[in-house]
Amino acid sequence: MPKGKKIKEEEKRIRQGRQKIGSALALADIDNIKKGIEYERRIGRIRLLIALILVASFIVFLVIAAFGISEEGLPGFLSAIYSMNLYDLGIALLIIFIGYVMRYPKWHLYMKRLGVKISAKTNFSIYMSMYSMDITPGRWGRAVVSYTINKLAGIKFAVTFPAVVADIFTDFLGFVVILLATTFFLGKFVLLSLAITILLLIPFVFIYVRKPFEYVKRKLGKIKRLRSVFESGDIYFENNKLLTPGVYAYSMVYTIPAMFLNGLALYYVILAFNVPLTPAAIPTVLFIFTSSLILGMVTGLPATLGVTDAALVGYLLLFFPSLITAGVASLITIFFRLASVWFVQGFGSVALLDTMRYWRGPNSQLTRRQ
Repeated sequence: MPKGKKIKEEEKRIRQGRQKIGSALALADIDNIKKGIEYERRIGRIRLLIALILVASFIVFLVIAAFGISEEGLPGFLSAIYSMNLYDLGIALLIIFIGYVMRYPKWHLYMKRLGVKISAKTNFSIYMSMYSMDITPGRWGRAVVSYTINKLAGIKFAVTFPAVVADIFTDFLGFVVILLATTFFLGKFVLLSLAITILLLIPFVFIYVRKPFEYVKRKLGKIKRLRSVFESGDIYFENNKLLTPGVYAYSMVYTIPAMFLNGLALYYVILAFNVPLTPAAIPTVLFIFTSSLILGMVTGLPATLGVTDAALVGYLLLFFPSLITAGVASLITIFFRLASVWFVQGFGSVALLDTMRYWRGPNSQLTRRQ
């Protein structure tokens, strides 16, 4: 081949190579744009959910406040607010925060057993981001952490979802332990508490027992659109075996004290309104906290809105009729729900915003630095 022709052929190959590289880069840019748009959509949906629940919660608070004012009168209602002890309210917020932080070791163990290797700082931030979704029905929105880990480390959603289930389930068990202990201690609403507990345990049967899943899989497994669902289910149940009974027993060591602190926060909110309760009333307060929340859980409403609030007001008036008026009961309920729902939503959302940077996928420079 003549030298001039050879050079032209080489130049042609170079041009074709550059065109291919350019096309690949263009496709990569398009893919990144699509990911960015989807990323913004997901953030938008989360913001909308939180906003809607916030509005609904505000309406519930207005109704409770209206009840308190109608029973107490506006001057008495405002006087109770002005005389509120901020020191006790601060203690309530602090012990709620501690109660959530102290449950981190169980999450760390779940990740370790499932073979997920993430730096301690990142893992803690992901863990705290779960609580931004506690306002979702049944708290199943906590699964957002599995999505984050998938984007961060490329680990399948179904691999880490058992950790989310375990976290919700152990929280529920710790809650039930305190509920039943205080129920038997007070000797009230025992059968009702047992019945509701059993009812709320039913969904966990389908998550922990594989037979129902296998039955549905046999019946519907041939449907192409459902194959990925059943494949994820198989991965979930296989990884769920790694979380042994010993892991759950370890979890309860942290969960029960944490739930106790959550209930104790209600005691300090009551003290913040200058109600002269002694420590002897703590078991009753813990019962009010747990029984009010479990009544709300049955409804499946986001953040147990309305039901738990109404139950709190009713129980406070029932158990402390000579110490707490309707107006004060309303205020205690509003401020406790602000602390136990929206304060938690606040620090959980801060963590979620921090971890959302991983949602752009494992190819981002930020993720690689982690």
